[in-house]
Amino acid sequence: MNLAAGVTAGLLLGTGLCLILHLLAHRRPSLVDRVAPYVRERPRTSRLLTERAAHTPFPTVERLLVPVARDAAGVLERLGSTSASVRRRLQLLGSPMSVEQFRIEQLMWAVLGLAIGLVLTVVLGSVRSLALVPAIALVLLFGAAGALARDWRLGEQARSRQSRMATELPDVAELLSLAVAAGEGPIGALERVSRTARGELTADVRAALADARSGIPLSEALERMAARTDEPSVARFAEGVSTALERGTPLADVLRAQAQDARDAGRRALLESGGRKEVTMMIPIVFLVLPTTIVFALFPGLAVLELGL
Repeated sequence: MNLAAGVTAGLLLGTGLCLILHLLAHRRPSLVDRVAPYVRERPRTSRLLTERAAHTPFPTVERLLVPVARDAAGVLERLGSTSASVRRRLQLLGSPMSVEQFRIEQLMWAVLGLAIGLVLTVVLGSVRSLALVPAIALVLLFGAAGALARDWRLGEQARSRQSRMATELPDVAELLSLAVAAGEGPIGALERVSRTARGELTADVRAALADARSGIPLSEALERMAARTDEPSVARFAEGVSTALERGTPLADVLRAQAQDARDAGRRALLESGGRKEVTMMIPIVFLVLPTTIVFALFPGLAVLELGL
């Protein structure tokens, strides 16, 4: 336990020294910070009274970590998670979270990883001797793994949402074509589908309708919808409807063609996925089942030869 206590004390001392050096480096305000209160419009109320939406289960901790997250953003970007990439994935996810709030979550995951690494280091130090440098490296490795895990989860969530949107596209396109064929206008058909259907693509349709109600032309709102996705079939659907509205093409025929194209694309994706799964299934067969079969086939002969010798 002496080694574990020494590791903990060393980590706490190093963290305190880093915080002191950080405060000393950022103690003197810059010229922009000194002039800004006199040229910027001051709020009528205190900033402490302004409400801010929380995106984590710990809103107080989130507000306290905002300055730290701004300073840690540079370090997190060096790990491969740039602000542009995070902003794009948040847009693909349809999340109202900002990059700064995501950095706070990423920092909290890193702190959780540091805590897990510290507990693991203490346990290993109590079981067997562990040097100080490997212990510190293990703790830092767990902290970096926590930050990278949050970034990876964001990418997985964005890809999963885009996949669900592609799956929902044929049904949404068919419902729109039926509504247009029944006499509904483009906006009326989109509103009817947004009221009756549920899903990720319907949420993007509602966002496009909200843009159209705010004064943006419907074609431009659909183009923005196409820019908010990385799924080619969904982007083609939105751009095709926008082009049909601008050129006066019969919308029902365009929607039916879009639905058929989406079903064909889904069928091709399913066949490609099946082909990849067949290759993956060969791994246990070649490396597990086949060697076991060979062992069972050769073992009786080898046993007979050994008895004969």
